[in-house]
Amino acid sequence: MPAVVLMTMAWSSCKQYPRNRSHEGVSESSIRRGERLAKLYCSSCHLLPDPSLLDSKSWERGVLPTMGPRLGIFRYQGFLYPSSVYDPAIGRSFYPAAPLVDEQDWGHIVDYFSATAPDTLPRQPVHEPIANDLSLFDALVPATGRRAPVTCYVHIDSLWGSRQLITGTIGPAAILRYDRRLQLIDSTPVDGSIVDMQGTGDSAILCNIGNINPNDRKLGSVSGAAIDGEGRLRLGIRPLFTGLRRPVEVVAARLNEDTLTDYLVCEFGNLRGALSWMENKGGGRYEPHILRAQPGAIKAYVQDINGDGKQDIWALFAQGDEGIWVFVNKGRGIFEERCVLRLPPVYGSTYFELADINGDGHMDILYTCGDNGDYSQVLKPYHGVYVYLNDGGDHFSTGFFYPINGCFKAMARDFDGDGDLDIAAISFFADYRDAPEEGFVYLENKGNMQFKPHSLPAAQRGRWLTMDAGDLDGDGRPDIVLGNFSVGPVQSRSSVDWKQGPPFLLLRNRGARR
Repeated sequence: MPAVVLMTMAWSSCKQYPRNRSHEGVSESSIRRGERLAKLYCSSCHLLPDPSLLDSKSWERGVLPTMGPRLGIFRYQGFLYPSSVYDPAIGRSFYPAAPLVDEQDWGHIVDYFSATAPDTLPRQPVHEPIANDLSLFDALVPATGRRAPVTCYVHIDSLWGSRQLITGTIGPAAILRYDRRLQLIDSTPVDGSIVDMQGTGDSAILCNIGNINPNDRKLGSVSGAAIDGEGRLRLGIRPLFTGLRRPVEVVAARLNEDTLTDYLVCEFGNLRGALSWMENKGGGRYEPHILRAQPGAIKAYVQDINGDGKQDIWALFAQGDEGIWVFVNKGRGIFEERCVLRLPPVYGSTYFELADINGDGHMDILYTCGDNGDYSQVLKPYHGVYVYLNDGGDHFSTGFFYPINGCFKAMARDFDGDGDLDIAAISFFADYRDAPEEGFVYLENKGNMQFKPHSLPAAQRGRWLTMDAGDLDGDGRPDIVLGNFSVGPVQSRSSVDWKQGPPFLLLRNRGARR
């Protein structure tokens, strides 16, 4: 288990309630009552976070003003909380019609979190530093104009007749297709922002998030696309589904007993969202079924978990009630929900994969957390890459942690061809001032759950929001592509102007030198 988690557990078991310097006058009785109330109300929606997971200022000025309205508290000590201005896409019914606690009890909750939290978070736990010595890859960029790159999707594709690299951009919104030499072969304008694509042969389905910024408007959609006779990508005349709240992934699968293709949709949303499956009724008609009506659905996999011939679902939720859930297919469109891994709501979960990291024949969980753009924009020592090992019965325990500030994605592949799984990771909220190499980290598998971190200077040219791995040039070795989203909030400034960087960086695998 990571050292920072052990520290948190030790603090939570201590009943002396140590106060930070800025709250020395807060009474023991107020803190004690605040803890009892937090256990009662906060844990009804998500895992109760320990105050030590954030600094005092983040609790007081960021998180608690956002949580207060969930209990019907819209004003505290004369300060109007931001959520008191209702989002028309949510409406007043989202919040309680009357306060669930009075202002005095809310004050006790505030005291508990803000007084017992540290004034500043500790730095990352001790770990092996990242060496800028990665020679496994050649760094390549496309020829570009002067427009600041805002790349929200990258994908290495080998299914559409020839190997190609596909990107989604905003400002202007388009789908761009490049050949293996990184020459632009096609550009298709779109409304909104394409953030996911899945295809077979010469057709695909596209996930359009709508407005990429946090909101609850139903602007998202899922559409079909195909390559026409001239080799250009063309969108379907009408979307398969519309009115979605910020969908971020769509997965084609047969989820019931018929022969029609259904679709699993992750609606991340903001305050509202859901994981749903769209049952194909034939004739272009789909019936939606909600599996879990919670925001933050960000990544899902469909596979037969128990060998009964039915397709089950793994899903990561990254907003509020964070964690990984399994939905076991019981047949006839019925799914049984089970939580596999529940995580604190301040973690900022970003991605997960299922992979046998330790080679014991059981699928482990490769997980990242690092979303740092909301209510506590400080560097967090628990952000990074985690491996949760499977005991063979789908019970998971921490087997590896490497801290990376603001980690956004990690992919497990045998990049160096030595027979085990290495890990490539990116960060969108790295410590760009003191550790800019965190933007891209290659964790070389040395065996026995030991990984050696590497990077390369070229990877500091962009701010990487998205990543994919695949064999672009057909040499049998997985390459990596990083997408540069050069705008957005940052916690530490970089000396590099990402807006002058490339829209994407291709790391072409040259093979390990033996």
